[in-house]
Amino acid sequence: MRSTPAIAEPSDPSPAPLLAVDGLSVDFTTPDGAVAAVRDVSFRVMRGERLGVLGESGCGKSQLFLALLGLLASNGRASGRAWFAGQELIALPPLALRQLRGDRVAMIFQDPMTALNPYLTIGTQLTEVLTVHRGVAPGAARRQAAAMLARVGMADAERRLAQYPHELSGGLRQRVLIGMALLCTPELLIADEPTTALDVTVQAQILSLLRGLEVTQILVTHDFGVLAGFCQRVLVMYAGRVVESGPVADIFRRPRHPYTSGLLRAIPRLDAPARQPLATIAGQPPDLAAPERGCAFAPRCALAEPRCRTLRPPERAVAADATVACHLAEA
Repeated sequence: MRSTPAIAEPSDPSPAPLLAVDGLSVDFTTPDGAVAAVRDVSFRVMRGERLGVLGESGCGKSQLFLALLGLLASNGRASGRAWFAGQELIALPPLALRQLRGDRVAMIFQDPMTALNPYLTIGTQLTEVLTVHRGVAPGAARRQAAAMLARVGMADAERRLAQYPHELSGGLRQRVLIGMALLCTPELLIADEPTTALDVTVQAQILSLLRGLEVTQILVTHDFGVLAGFCQRVLVMYAGRVVESGPVADIFRRPRHPYTSGLLRAIPRLDAPARQPLATIAGQPPDLAAPERGCAFAPRCALAEPRCRTLRPPERAVAADATVACHLAEA
C-alpha cells in the first residue's frame, strides 16, 4: 500500500494560504504534437476569499483546476507544485487525492447534464457522496440529501430525489451539483463556469446562492460581469498564462495589460450611443501547440513593440496584491 507523502509547506510566510500554487504547467500529448495548455501559473487563495479566474475559452482555466484535483485526461500531465492546507497535491497518490476530492475540496462543473450520471436518480448520486466520504448510513444520507436540496432552493426535495437528471431543468440540475458539492462541507469550492448554460434570471439566482455560502471559493469564468459582483480578486489568463492579477475593483478601474483592457472594452454598456458597434479584440487566440516566442498576445496587441514578439514578459509585482506580465505596463 502506497504511503502518503510527507506534508510540505509552501515557502510563503504566514498567514498561510488555503491553496498555494507554484509554477504549475499542464501539457497534453496529441497526434499533432505536444500542447502546452497551462504554463508556469502561480497564485494563492486565502481562507474565506472569493477568487475569480478570467479568460476566453481555451485559455487553460479549466485544465488548471482539473490538474490540481487529478482529473486530467489520460494524455495530460501536470508539473510544478501545489499545496492545499499545507498538503502537497501534485505528488499525492490517487487514492489520497480521491479522498480529498469531494470531501475537503469540491468542484461544480459547467455542464450539469454531463456531470450527472443519466442512469442514476438524483437521490442515488447525492447519497453516494455521504456514504463514500463520510460513511453515513443510507437512510440518514437520504435525509441529509433532501435537506441540502431544500437549502439550495429546490422545492419538493423528496420528490426530486426520485427523479433522473433529464427530468430537471438546467437551473435545477445546477442546483443539484451545488448541493452535491456542499454535502461534505468542503473547505474549498471551485465553480467552473457554473452559469454558462443558464438564462440570465437563473444565472442571478445561482450566483446569489453561491455568494451566500460561507466557504472559500474560486469562480472560473469568461464573463467580467459575473465576476464583478462576486469576487474580491481576479487572475486574468491568456494562452495558458496569468497575464494580470489583482483586486477586482482595481483591475476594473485601471487594467494594466492590453488583453484585460480589451476584455473590459468589449463589455456592452447601457450608456453607449445607439447603434454603436461592440468593441472586439482583433485576431485569434494562439495555437498552443506552436507557442509564440515572445508575448502570446503580441499578434493581437495594438501597442506591441518588436521586443514583445521575441521576449516573453515575466509576471512581475506592480503593487502589494497585483501582478502583470507586459513589457509596457507601468507600476
